[in-house]
This record gives sequence, C-alpha cells and structure tokens, in this order.
Amino acid sequence: MAGVVQASDEAGVFFGALGCAAALSFANLGAAYGTARSGIGVAHLAIISPSKIMRSIVPVVMAGILGIYGLIVAVIIQGNLQNSNYSDAEGYVHLGAGLSAGLAALAAGLAIGIVGDSSVRAYAKQERVFVAMILMLIFAEALGLYGLIIALLMNNQATSLSN
Repeated sequence: MAGVVQASDEAGVFFGALGCAAALSFANLGAAYGTARSGIGVAHLAIISPSKIMRSIVPVVMAGILGIYGLIVAVIIQGNLQNSNYSDAEGYVHLGAGLSAGLAALAAGLAIGIVGDSSVRAYAKQERVFVAMILMLIFAEALGLYGLIIALLMNNQATSLSN
C-alpha cells in the first residue's frame, strides 16, 4: 500500500518529521524576534518622525520573509515523508536540512532585529543612514537565504538516496 510506513522505517520518518518541525519552528522564532525587535524601533521612530514610517518598516518585512524560508523547507520535507520507501538515511538528511534552514533563519532574525531596531532609531534622526541600514539588513537576510539554499541541496541529496 502506498503511504504506509514500514516498522523498520519509523526512525527515518521520525527524524524527517523532526527536520520539518525544526525548519518551521526555528525560522518562525527568528522571524518573530526580528519583527518584534524592529517593530520597537519603528514605534520609536513614529514618535520622533511620523513621516518616515513607511520607509522604516523594511526590517519588519525582511524579518517576516524568514518565516517563509522555514515554511518552504518544511513543506518540501513533508512532501518527501509521503514516500513509501522512506529510509533512515533520508530522515537524517532531512533533519539536517531542517536544522540548516531553521537555525540560519533564527540567526538572521536575531541580526535583523538588532540591526533593524538600532538603524530605524538612527534613521529617525538622520536620513543619510537609510542606505547603510538597507545594506546591513540585506547581509543579515542573506544568512537565512544561505540556510535555505543548503536545505534545498540537502533535500536533493536525500531524494537521490531513495533511488
């Protein structure tokens, strides 16, 4: 029967599901922290210079994207769990892929939150800091993107293990 997990493959499915959960959970922790911390800076800016609010929400948006990275990896891993010949090795690789994407997004969220908060507060007082803020946020976001790329490559490797 398709979709039935064999008793010998339960460990692989467990670790694959753990990778799925890790990708989504850690990425959303990073996104939540980055959004909350940057949002504090935006609230501070709104008091000082309300006309700059729309340009100052860039860190909040960038932090939210990190959650999408985790969701992408979790959906891909979950799709592979449906495979009837899912092996332990695939589960281990998917765990690594989930941790790669999730922890990279968590680190990026921490960086975006801290940089976003301080940069938005500085932007409230000095407009020339805006370009530097965007560049710092791009490099912080890239950390999460690196984890996503590695997770996708690891998923391809896990798929080749079942063939």
